[in-house]
Amino acid sequence: MTDLERAKSLLTGKRTLAVVKGAWSMTSEERGIAPLYSLFRSFSSDLAKGGAAADRVVGKAAALLYVLLGVKAVHAGVVSDLAIEVFRTHSIILTYDVRTERIKNRAGDGFCPMESLVEGIDDPEEALEVIGKKLAEFSQRCN
Repeated sequence: MTDLERAKSLLTGKRTLAVVKGAWSMTSEERGIAPLYSLFRSFSSDLAKGGAAADRVVGKAAALLYVLLGVKAVHAGVVSDLAIEVFRTHSIILTYDVRTERIKNRAGDGFCPMESLVEGIDDPEEALEVIGKKLAEFSQRCN
């Protein structure tokens, strides 16, 4: 079984994210980009390099983080056109179930704030910085 097949097989039940490289894997039931951002910040930058991921929803912000993680393949339940361009630019294999022009926010009445945040950003490092600041801002509002 390939890393991508294994990641897809782990994306069951409430799981929203699965990242696999060889015998190592991590999953999350959190929604949004926070678990992917945490993965990048919590583990060695090489841990997922060359591996694969399966994710329920992938917008441009997530795609740019996958570039930084160095995965070679991603499966998305739903993927935006902006994310598809990132994967093409960085030669990351992408499979998906549903393609959409833009990712909607959780309320369904607008666009995903993270995708809108990085819409004009193509540098993954710059995206990481603005995503981190926005997540910190969200966290402060909740406390």
